[in-house]
Amino acid sequence: MNNSSVRSFRLRAAASLALLPLLASCGAGDNRQSASAGDWKVYGGSAEGDRYSGLAQINSANVGTLQEAWRFDTGEGGLQTSPLVIDGILYGVTPGQKLFALDAATGARLWEYAPPDAIDQPVRGLTYWSNRGEQRLFSAAGNYLIAVDPRNGKPVTSFGEGGRIDLRKGLGRDPQSIGAVMTSPGVLFGDLIITGFRTTEAPPAAPGAIRAYDVRTGALRWTFSAIPRPGEPGYDSWPRDAWKNAGGANAWAGMVVDEKRGIVYAPTGSAVEDFYGADRIGDNLFANSLLALDARTGKRLWHFQAVHHDILDRDLASPPVLLTVDHGGKRVDAVAQPTKHGFLFLFDRQNGKPLFPIEERPVPQSDVPGERSSPTQPFPVKPAPYARQRLTADMLTSRTPEARAAALKAFSAMRSDGPFTPLSLKQRSVVFPGFDGGAEWGGAAIDRKKGVLYINSNDIAWEGGLGTLADVANQGEQLYQQHCSVCHGLNREGSPPSFPRLSGIAARLNPGEIFMTIKKGKGRMPPFTQLQDGEIAQLTGYLMGADAQKQEARAPAQRPGAPKAPEPKARYAFTGYKKLLDADGYPAVAPPWGTLNAIDLNSGEYLWKIPLGEYPELAAKGITGTGTENYGGPLVTAGGLVVIGATIYDSRLRAFDSATGKLLWQGALPFAGTASPITYMVKGRQYIVIATSNLRNAKAKQGSAYVAFALPGKRN
Repeated sequence: MNNSSVRSFRLRAAASLALLPLLASCGAGDNRQSASAGDWKVYGGSAEGDRYSGLAQINSANVGTLQEAWRFDTGEGGLQTSPLVIDGILYGVTPGQKLFALDAATGARLWEYAPPDAIDQPVRGLTYWSNRGEQRLFSAAGNYLIAVDPRNGKPVTSFGEGGRIDLRKGLGRDPQSIGAVMTSPGVLFGDLIITGFRTTEAPPAAPGAIRAYDVRTGALRWTFSAIPRPGEPGYDSWPRDAWKNAGGANAWAGMVVDEKRGIVYAPTGSAVEDFYGADRIGDNLFANSLLALDARTGKRLWHFQAVHHDILDRDLASPPVLLTVDHGGKRVDAVAQPTKHGFLFLFDRQNGKPLFPIEERPVPQSDVPGERSSPTQPFPVKPAPYARQRLTADMLTSRTPEARAAALKAFSAMRSDGPFTPLSLKQRSVVFPGFDGGAEWGGAAIDRKKGVLYINSNDIAWEGGLGTLADVANQGEQLYQQHCSVCHGLNREGSPPSFPRLSGIAARLNPGEIFMTIKKGKGRMPPFTQLQDGEIAQLTGYLMGADAQKQEARAPAQRPGAPKAPEPKARYAFTGYKKLLDADGYPAVAPPWGTLNAIDLNSGEYLWKIPLGEYPELAAKGITGTGTENYGGPLVTAGGLVVIGATIYDSRLRAFDSATGKLLWQGALPFAGTASPITYMVKGRQYIVIATSNLRNAKAKQGSAYVAFALPGKRN
């Protein structure tokens, strides 16, 4: 398949693949949640991921009286998860990956389980399965998918190897050389649990694979390889041996299932390395794609690639959502896929045909030696983007004259040509929406009856560039350039607070603390399980500085026969994430910096768009309606409400009128509600629960808690 045929293949694939009629799902047990059910059995509210509840005890008329009902403090740090509620019991997870069960009416703890090999990494949800008295609660712990009995929290030892499956195994690589951790939970189809994983963003990284395991035994039932192998469609969109050594294209953001048709929809991330692709020339199918797979076999039914040959880390970071819309005079079952760069794509979920036109438009080209960026990228004609697309000088901040002058000076030296402006060696590029822009992992919510989609968006600019890798003999520095510079920069200055400065780290941490952070991960930093202890010691020594390298890092010696640090393969590397901020730390672009949007997907038109969130210190000065960065998604209810936390600075849970966007209520949280809320009913009382933490606001008090709200009245 030559380049022109690859291009033709990707353009026609979604529309031309005919599907055979599919049978209704079998063996699904009692996992499907009805719209009016009092439980919240499934991450995202349902298999369709619609984040919708048929409960209406709390509604637009009385939500103003909502008050805190109970609180459960985890005693740990960062939290970004959504719990489940089944038969009056709430199942959740702590930042340290401990599982627990609470009385959903009171918050009283019933049991807790600390799995072995747990790490300080986000677990954004759980998976519950039951059938004829059998029950499983699935979660993540380190590199493992684990199963426990939800009645007591004890491992189900008949699942996998003693109750767990090593996600690094079966990928065609040495398991010890790669990392694979689950952030989003698996989805169910019959007696299968279907999973993706998160991996590192620098080589060696695990190759993307979507896998289905038997829920009872843990036996592998099927695998879809997102980096195609010889003879498979899309193979020629990569270099010849990419399937042997390339990484990424992994499904980490979460999946949804059409249970009736037996189709699982999986969004995938970018290929490694994120910002320089000279070693992966081609479109790189099936990275940055929405995949529709036969849930029984893993066979690809159709796909759509949202970004060709990604060199801007434009993962599909949000799960898709299933809904039904009025289109062309017919009711059409559809799938909507949000993106980081602010686009929303809508397809017929059975055959992948776009419901609104999608145009391949020319985009700016890379000038980096060896790079061959895609000449075009897909743009949906409708709906309009929910995040701004091209930063111009008139869009810069006017918060103060000094802030505007500084922003104009910085911007004048940058390249700003829209959402696909490539990075360069010559000058900094504006990335707008930013690297965490548009829609993030919280996803969208749907009003099932009306076909209206609600989605929150980040709308601030970042900047980025590439630098030449240093030719260094020090293996610790080589390891830093390969694994750490993508986030913390080649100069180790990072972009605080999101990406901490590592220069001068010896004054803050001792070698043992640095060693364990690299090994176990922390917050949004993944564990570097692919590194041997000796390599981590070398990296630790480099970070400690020249003097510390003369001391022994407090770590085990490198095991005999362990490989030496590999030479960096790429000639150029990302210089580090950096937000475009003013001198006071606020976004250097004009507000809104975060929004909440209501889009009628029958017509593709916006019903309303409002700023989401505030900076308390600016609001105190009368500067309101700015919006802020936000992480975590909305909840929609039959009571006419859109409920959302998400904002990282003001620690509020808000309820809006779903028809108008009017703010009806806001309640104080102990920490930021950077997670998606859920709702359920126990003993005739409806509750709304959200997980809270200040992980993304390093200046605020750290901690995490689950907080429940309900209407005044009966106390349980």
